[in-house]
Amino acid sequence: MIKSKIQSTFKEIRRNSIAYSLALPAVIYTFIFGYLTLPYILISFQQFNYKLGIWKSPFVGFDNFKFFFLSDRAWQVTFNTIRLNFLFIVVGTAAALLLAILFNELRSRRFSRIMQSTILFPHFLSWVIISYVIYSFFAANYGLLNQTLAWLGIPQQNWYSEPRYWVPILVTVNVWKEVGISLVIYLAVIAGIDSSLYEAATIDGANRRRQIRYITLPLLMPTVIILSLLALGKIMYGDFDMIYAIIKDNGLLYPTVDVIDTYVFRALRTIGNPAQAMAVGLYQSIVGFILVFGVNTVVRKVSPDNSLF
Repeated sequence: MIKSKIQSTFKEIRRNSIAYSLALPAVIYTFIFGYLTLPYILISFQQFNYKLGIWKSPFVGFDNFKFFFLSDRAWQVTFNTIRLNFLFIVVGTAAALLLAILFNELRSRRFSRIMQSTILFPHFLSWVIISYVIYSFFAANYGLLNQTLAWLGIPQQNWYSEPRYWVPILVTVNVWKEVGISLVIYLAVIAGIDSSLYEAATIDGANRRRQIRYITLPLLMPTVIILSLLALGKIMYGDFDMIYAIIKDNGLLYPTVDVIDTYVFRALRTIGNPAQAMAVGLYQSIVGFILVFGVNTVVRKVSPDNSLF
């Protein structure tokens, strides 16, 4: 039985050798950084010593976890991380779905392609570049927004000292940068929908709004669920590149935008203990796994065809 399965696997690889060779770099990368690094999880339970290595460093139990859980900001940064990522997922998914449906309804294909390219372009910009764009808008003295407020006779704001503004600002910036890649995926799914379904709906008297509601959206839902489940797996990982590039070490904004990754980075920059960083990383991974597994279980019970596994 096992021998026949192995033989069939090798036959499949030989039959589609070109396709598997294209996937080989990703497989090698995942194997090296996803599996060969698993023994280093032991560091989170050790007083790690570079000279002794992971096999001889003394074990200290859960002492490294106390560094994070007993700190006065642990639960605040955890809440900030979950809140920001949840908003990124919900608002980003809604925006991508809306744009995909709108672009699919456009009659001018040329205009649609130009707009898709325009929306996709920010995805390829680094957060460092975007941080300077954001600063040009919100700078206290010469920012475009404050200059506009002054022209309108409205009192200017010191945006970088007001934490309450930065959750909507970061959500808006994240959606602006990342919505393009989700838009491409959803448009590809819509393009694969059988056109005969729309023709049959038209014959039955369904207008475009009803076709979107009863054909396009239901057929998009499996892709939406899969992408959302994958995003939930990283809901405990703050977008370090974005937060640190835009906020930097501005302590005035920490109450609303300081996430686990930036907090740990600042702490380890002064402490320099890799075992504590590994402990926090393990905590993030376990919570992410529980969320993905739990939400997938709920989806499988409600709609078995749309579950990830």
